[in-house]
Amino acid sequence: MDNNKKIPVVTKQVLLPFILITSLFALWGFANDITNPMVSAFKKILELNNTQASWVQMAFYGGYFTMAFPAAMFVKKYTYKKGIMLGLILYAIGAILFYPAAAYEEFGFFLAALYILTFGLAFLETTANPFILSMGDPRTATRRLNLAQAFNPIGALTGLFVAQTFILGSLQSDDLDAQGNIIYDTLSETAKTAVRTSDLMVVRNPYVILGIFVLFMLVLIALVKMPEKKEEAGGSVVSAVRRLFRNKRFVEGTIAQMFYVGAQIMCWTYIYQYAETLGIDNRSAVTYAYWALILFLIGRWIGTYLLKYVSSGRLLMFFAIGAILFTLGAIFIQGMTGLYSLVGISLCMSVMFPTIYGIALEDVGEDAKFGAAFLVMAIVGGAIMPVLQGSILDFGGSGYTDIEILGVPEVNFSFILPLICFFVVATYGYRTQKVYTKVNQV
Repeated sequence: MDNNKKIPVVTKQVLLPFILITSLFALWGFANDITNPMVSAFKKILELNNTQASWVQMAFYGGYFTMAFPAAMFVKKYTYKKGIMLGLILYAIGAILFYPAAAYEEFGFFLAALYILTFGLAFLETTANPFILSMGDPRTATRRLNLAQAFNPIGALTGLFVAQTFILGSLQSDDLDAQGNIIYDTLSETAKTAVRTSDLMVVRNPYVILGIFVLFMLVLIALVKMPEKKEEAGGSVVSAVRRLFRNKRFVEGTIAQMFYVGAQIMCWTYIYQYAETLGIDNRSAVTYAYWALILFLIGRWIGTYLLKYVSSGRLLMFFAIGAILFTLGAIFIQGMTGLYSLVGISLCMSVMFPTIYGIALEDVGEDAKFGAAFLVMAIVGGAIMPVLQGSILDFGGSGYTDIEILGVPEVNFSFILPLICFFVVATYGYRTQKVYTKVNQV
């Protein structure tokens, strides 16, 4: 124990590469959380229904599913640095494509830009995590990765700040009259066209600036000498995949991860619609999203500490039960208390992704390279689930309180989907504790 404390988490020789690669964790956190409010923004600007608007998340998280496994194959053949550089190129292209998308004013063009952008994020997430692990002594690898991951919520909070300050606060389509009605709905078609053009440029600008910044990061990483590590050839891909899918803990973990990410994106996407039914505009609703992220960060550190004393399966199960209780509050308690319950879910979600990740990949050896790719592909849950929730919101019309289901407005009832997801996660935690007790006890 004492010897391990003397081992540096990051040596001086790799300090600059570590800082540069760690900055990528903030970069993809920024992209995630500047995009969540865009579901509501595009709905108003382009006059979409809830299902159509939810395709923002389908495009965004669908890119992860498409590119995660090719990214793993690329890194296996080449190096971590080349994988990261290709990821940054795709990230920048997707962000800069917002410029022509705004010029054409086509929703499909924006979706294509987001889809390409997340090709880059899939490369970065599949590559940066193992790269950080490799930058030093294996005995400090987990601490090194936790340090890098701590910068992800910082990027997320920055993304929310940009969304609130430079996008949502400047959208004319969100302006209200003295009676609290949306002015945009009452305008002539000519006036709407002018507002639409202006608002789409407001959405465009932060993404284009982001793309230019990503290109700057690409140049920096290209110029800095990185600790090169080419992945060993190892066995065949087919054999590795077969072994993984014969591993029940891995398969169940991948399924649990898909449901968890779906729940996370639904809770963070539809907090704006939930708040709107309480008379809170989108810009003000970002404050509640801020608190959700702050609780998420606090919960992650609490969970990391508790893992010293509690097995990972038990911790996952308890946090999932907490998420279930908060979600029930968001569904059945109307008013501000329901909104506070929705915010509180983030505290319980905090440990789920890394805990599921760790349980699923435990003792898979060299197959972890491809296992990690499948777990990143499981992020597709964030593409599918919000569309399903948007469909529930459209049951009675494009509003959020058109009808009541089980005595609550449809926006409240729509959180039945995250509730189901958290039951799946709790079940995985329970099965981990009961079926894999020996290998998961801390």
